[in-house]
Order: sequence, then C-alpha cells, then structure tokens
Amino acid sequence: MNQKQNIKVPLLDIPLSYKEVLADVEKNINAVIESGYFILGPVVEELEQKIVTYCEAKYAVGVSSGTDALLISLMAAGIKEDDEVITTPFTFFATAGSISRLGAKPVFVDIEPDTFNIDTKQIEENITRKTRAILPVHLYGQCVDMDPVLDLAQKYNLVVIEDAAQAIGSEYKGRRAGSMGDYGCFSFFPTKNLGGFGDGGMVTMNSEELYEQVKILRVHGSHPKYYHKMIGGNFRLDAIQAAVVLAKLKYLDKWTEKRRANAQTYNRLFKEMGMTDSLTLPSEVIPHHVYNQYVIRVKDKRDELRSFLGENNISTEIYYPLPLHLQDCYLSLGYKKGNLPESEKAADETIALPIFPELTTDQLEYVVATITHFLKK
Repeated sequence: MNQKQNIKVPLLDIPLSYKEVLADVEKNINAVIESGYFILGPVVEELEQKIVTYCEAKYAVGVSSGTDALLISLMAAGIKEDDEVITTPFTFFATAGSISRLGAKPVFVDIEPDTFNIDTKQIEENITRKTRAILPVHLYGQCVDMDPVLDLAQKYNLVVIEDAAQAIGSEYKGRRAGSMGDYGCFSFFPTKNLGGFGDGGMVTMNSEELYEQVKILRVHGSHPKYYHKMIGGNFRLDAIQAAVVLAKLKYLDKWTEKRRANAQTYNRLFKEMGMTDSLTLPSEVIPHHVYNQYVIRVKDKRDELRSFLGENNISTEIYYPLPLHLQDCYLSLGYKKGNLPESEKAADETIALPIFPELTTDQLEYVVATITHFLKK
C-alpha cells in the first residue's frame, strides 16, 4: 500500500505520555505517602485551587469521578423524581444515567451535524412545566453554543450543568468550559486530556452557597462530622489522584496545543490528498477546541474503514455507536428510530482517529495515507 506499513498508531499511548512528567508525578505521590492524607486533604485542596484558576471559576470541589461530578451537581440542584432534565443523546452514558439515578427523566434534544453538540435552537420546544435543568455536553473538546442555553435558563428559571468531561481548557467567547453554568463537571479518567491514575473528577461553580452544598454532599451530607441535614454520598477525591493530576496540570496547555497542531496537520493532509469529498473533517465552529477526540465522518463505509485501519495497525474508536435515546434501558421513554436523526446519523458515520500529543509526523501521514488508500480503491 505504501512505504510505512510497519508503523503502528495506537489510539492513545498512556505510558509514553508519562515519560515527560514521571519525575513530577513520582515526587507528588511520594509526598502524599509521607503526609498520610490519602483521601481529600491538602493536595486535593491545592488541586481545587489550581483548577479554579485554570477554569476561571470561583470555586472547585474534587470528587471521585466525572460521573459523580454530574450526579452530585444534579443532587445539589435538587433534581428529584419526575423532574425533567434536557440533554443530548449523543454522549457517554453517564450524562443521562446520572439524571436517571435520581428518578428524573432525561429529555433528549438532537445535535448539530457540524459540532455534534446539542442543537440549542431545539431546546425551548422541549421545555415543559417539569423541566428543572439543562445539561449541555461539550463533546470531543468543543464548547456548546452557550449563550442561548444561558438565556433560556434565565427565562425559565432553570439550572445549567455543563458536562465538560472532554473539554478542560476549551473556550466559548473567551470563557472557559465549566465557568459558564451553575456547575461545571470534569473527569480525570486516564484517557482524558488531563487524566489521573484512575477515576477522579471536579465540580466548578461561581456561587459560594452551591460550593458549600457540594462539599457537604461529597461526605454523605455530613456537616459537622457525623451530623446530617441532607443525604449525600461518598464522592471524595483520593489524594493520589489529585497528586497525579496536579503534576500534569502544568503541562496541559502544551499538550493541548500539540493536539490542535495534530488536528491541523490531519486537516491539511486530507485536503492535499483530495479527500474532502469522501469524508467530513471536524469543524471548529466554537474556538477554542481542545480535541479530546478528532472525529471524522465517513458515509456508508465507516465500519469497513475501521476494520481496514485495524488490519493496518491503526487503532480507532467510535464515540458513540448507539445514541442514548435508542438504548434498551431508555426504550420506556418512547423514542423511536428516526426521532433524532442527526444523532442517529452521527452514530453511523463517525470515527475517532488518534490525536494524542506524542503522535509523530510519520504516524499522522500514515493514518491519512491508509484512509486515502481505502476510500479511493
């Protein structure tokens, strides 16, 4: 096929990503061991303050995962049985699953075909007397068009919870992801742009009242210790995870710029190969995209292309193969195939290519050449 068939391109190379930061990570972990503070404590507090600065929010609370960041935010917002929360069906399951765990109903709104984010023009028609919140997802690292969301929230007195799990550092009109809604939810899962050694997450907010409430909910609703005026959960962030994320945070902007540069290289190479009629490149409609994923569209041949890439040592992923409104556990909501056509089309056509910062030029060229060979044969 070409001269580079011996090249391997993983979707992500976590061991390689730690080579640059390993000394800092080990230093921070050793400090945690010596301190004896393994859950919450000073390292978690330091990370919270650094995230406040980075995300340009006023407060931050470290929690046990990105999923728990969503759940605790919904709990703090008072979401309960029979309430409705508007969100997107084209996202990781935790977005809607967290709503359902509280007995509330996710109301799915279709996506924009270019950004894959919730189509804000369709939100208002889905607001009912039971609607309590809007949960926009900044998918793949690009912010939702937030002004219409915030305007609707103000008009109807709704809570806004940003799912920024894939979007730390992303911006919308000069505002950072997680700083615009009532709550911003982040994940430190190892594959994220800023990942730990396991699960971890963060909730950001600008209200001191909400901050204090989330802190209490994080420790089973206890305040003071062993006295409970509300029911919370075990949502605490481990100090080891905070130590790892803290060590990596100072590298994040450099890694993001490398991701953006890799995306630009992909775009240039695909255009030079004359492939823009055969596939659709990602659209950076809302700057500043941080490319947690680089996702292209391929009509009709997506699954065959993915198999071909695998045969040629190129790893890919599909985010996501079945929209949430068509998942078995949500059939009772009454959605049918065809109800949310853009989400369904995206599930059939999208494929994520490797975009991690350490990719070499040879690897990027090999990916593009392999895709070109398949689509032109």
